Amino acid sequence: MEEILVVVPARLGSTRLKRKPLREIKGKPLIRWVVEALTKTGFRILVATDSEEIKKVVEDLTEVVLTPSELPSGSDRVAYALKGLKEIPPYVINYQGDEPFAYREDLLKLYKSLKEGSPAVTLAKPLEEKFLNDPNTVKVVTDLRGFALYFSRSPLPYPRGGFHFKPLKHIGVYAFKTETLFEFTKLKPTPLELTEGLEQLRLLENGIPVKVELTENYYHGVDTEEDLREVEKKLNNL
Repeated sequence: MEEILVVVPARLGSTRLKRKPLREIKGKPLIRWVVEALTKTGFRILVATDSEEIKKVVEDLTEVVLTPSELPSGSDRVAYALKGLKEIPPYVINYQGDEPFAYREDLLKLYKSLKEGSPAVTLAKPLEEKFLNDPNTVKVVTDLRGFALYFSRSPLPYPRGGFHFKPLKHIGVYAFKTETLFEFTKLKPTPLELTEGLEQLRLLENGIPVKVELTENYYHGVDTEEDLREVEKKLNNL
């Protein structure tokens, strides 16, 4: 049994961008871009989806598990898929189904951090100043050991005395000890999570440490029509 599995949750009923996983970029559905990028990393991949349409788009590339539509989050979809496996790996990466860029070195960073004892790990990269006030760009601040102190849609940190901490953009890729993921999905939504609309705050509010690994690689999740255009532009230049 492999120690780590990358699971891509993909729900058809996106609210902000209708039928998002099937929206085409350069003639190819978004979810297929995601899976193709991940297969190049050499990690074992599984797609967890509530849609037969999505399954048909990627089943020639990877394993697919069908999940109920009513699951409340991507994390719940990942946990559901894991529980149906004959052998459950000790570590899992929840890779967003709207992130068409993937890098083996970053997945290895996440895996290494889990092996070193972190219960949950995520990615961040230097934040461009123009996005500091953008509520769609999630920021994270860390302690001196690299563990998350807080995630926010607001400017973070506020530079009252100038920046002594380089602002970081949170990349929504999560790695868990599988037992931590199962624990996480049993916890009720927490006050800060509900206020910010950020699921990862539930971990912090329940005292579960989140290690933040840094990357310089390009990531761009797709939530809007503008994001689709931006990603297509980037893919045209590769």
